[in-house]
Amino acid sequence: MSKNARMALIFGGFITAIAAAFYPILVYPMAHNNVYRDVQKTNRAGVNQADIQPGGMKVWSDPFKPAEK
Repeated sequence: MSKNARMALIFGGFITAIAAAFYPILVYPMAHNNVYRDVQKTNRAGVNQADIQPGGMKVWSDPFKPAEK
């Protein structure tokens, strides 16, 4: 096996290993966001955000919402 072919196989294997590691972290959740949305909906069903907010901090608000006049 030539040196160039060996380097190509090593580099290709490295890229394949990185892609295989990142697939369950990045690609799968983006492709199946409804599954994660349903799980979050059931997990947060009985949670009142105002009750668990640390003292002295305001409840989260949408930063992209237009300012009320």
